[in-house]
Amino acid sequence: MSIYSTRSNRLTGLYYLAPALAFVAAFTAWPLGQMLWVSLNSWSLITPPKFIGLNNFTKAFNDKQFWVSLGFTLKYTLLITPILMLGGYAIALLTVKNTPLRRFTRAVVFVPVVIGLGASSLLWYWLFSTDYGFVNRLLLDFGLIDKAVIWLGVDADRSNWAIIVSVVWKVLGFGMILFVAAIQAIPPEVSEAAMVDGASPWQRLTQVTLPLTLRTVLLVTLISVIGSLLAFDQFYIMTAGQPQNLTATSVFYVYLNSFPYLKLGYGAALSLILAVIILVFTIIQMLLTRRSHA
Repeated sequence: MSIYSTRSNRLTGLYYLAPALAFVAAFTAWPLGQMLWVSLNSWSLITPPKFIGLNNFTKAFNDKQFWVSLGFTLKYTLLITPILMLGGYAIALLTVKNTPLRRFTRAVVFVPVVIGLGASSLLWYWLFSTDYGFVNRLLLDFGLIDKAVIWLGVDADRSNWAIIVSVVWKVLGFGMILFVAAIQAIPPEVSEAAMVDGASPWQRLTQVTLPLTLRTVLLVTLISVIGSLLAFDQFYIMTAGQPQNLTATSVFYVYLNSFPYLKLGYGAALSLILAVIILVFTIIQMLLTRRSHA
């Protein structure tokens, strides 16, 4: 193959990549560069931007409320991620075979995924209502509580668990579908060979199914972690950060500084810090995926 043919092939590949590169440049690289520039300025939309260097980042590291919000976000992520992973995988194992009943069960579990997060949060805000919600009504009818419980906005831990219940209901089906696809991709001969060798169901799960679907598990875990770190809608609608901003997530705190308080430079700096944290989790996932593939 001549040098001219090789160069022509490279140019052809570049032409095919050009739309994707233009899209990334316009909607990722340029906004990221703009956010970096804004983070180096003091800007409130009312006054012109004033360059202050890294002062916004220094302020963030000394901001007690930011660390409270970040700590609450990480706590929420650590609590909800295992529930989503174990729950989604368990349902996938129970419904992986394509029988009518199991296909119907998968559809029922997946339906909440298509509901908007805002609409879902409003629904659960009503369900957790102290006076009119079905949650208190059912608990009272079954004698599990003596009086109606205030689920949202008074106790941070109680609010957190109430929101976790609403989010698990909403997104559990997404992970389940990915897990079902990964399990169904395992050749039947592999499971049959394990059964012939006398492997128990638990041994087939831990030594055959789980290792062969590990890459999907890592991918779904990363998606879940990123979604939890960027949690905003459900907390904004269901608790509005109460009590005393103890349920204000990192993104909620970025929103407060960027829009109600008009501290665009500080909000951009907080966003970049959060982006770096998400990038770290992404790199860890990529390293674990490469290691499992090796």
